[in-house]
Amino acid sequence: MENKLNLTLKVWRQADAKSKGRFETYKVNDISTESSFLEMLDIVNNNLIHEGKEPIAFDHDCREGICGMCSLYIDGRAHGPDDDITTCQLHMRKFKNGDTITIEPWRSAAFPVIKDLVVDRQAFDKILQAGGFVTVNTGGIPDGNAIPISKEKADESMDAASCIGCGACVATCKNGSAMLFVSARVSSLALLPQGKIEGARRAKSMVAKMDELGFGGCTNTGACEAECPKGISISHIARLNREFLCAKLAE
Repeated sequence: MENKLNLTLKVWRQADAKSKGRFETYKVNDISTESSFLEMLDIVNNNLIHEGKEPIAFDHDCREGICGMCSLYIDGRAHGPDDDITTCQLHMRKFKNGDTITIEPWRSAAFPVIKDLVVDRQAFDKILQAGGFVTVNTGGIPDGNAIPISKEKADESMDAASCIGCGACVATCKNGSAMLFVSARVSSLALLPQGKIEGARRAKSMVAKMDELGFGGCTNTGACEAECPKGISISHIARLNREFLCAKLAE
């Protein structure tokens, strides 16, 4: 049954990367419990535009939990109070009438704020450019289907490949570490014959780029796994460490 919510929002507003940010408070009424969190923000922005005020800048794209664009810290949790979902999949039925909701951007030195709730996540792109790909000729689709791969490894590789690169792992980690993101990319390829050929180069290059871009170290708190909307396991970090150590020993 649809209900209506009257809410108070405390939203981080920041004009640009160099400006000092602050929280601003907004009242929003008659929000359907069936609407999504981003639809609620759309209503807030529509109200602000009609009042002649600057709308709130926030990232979004597919709104289906696939693209990894939405990146909000809601009431102290990456992607909000629900588990295993992205912000765009969060519905207002998770909140109660009269709630005060605090909305912030990702907080990480590697993800500087561009404006309001939008952060610069190009650091992830740079890590992928350093080695998160296969350059060898792996043939066509029939060739790929002809290579025997155990179901266990195929499933684990696909689980790692489900990382959408939203950055929740970095924003949640007290050290701002990108190890879960990097390990998911390395692990998804290391488990497949097509990815093994360049495995050593890939592990060294991606870890080096991660360090160069100022991400913090991993201290195995498990916070990244707990807040990852795709449930990426920290066991992939162990595989990345093995790949990296083997690559260094082979030098």
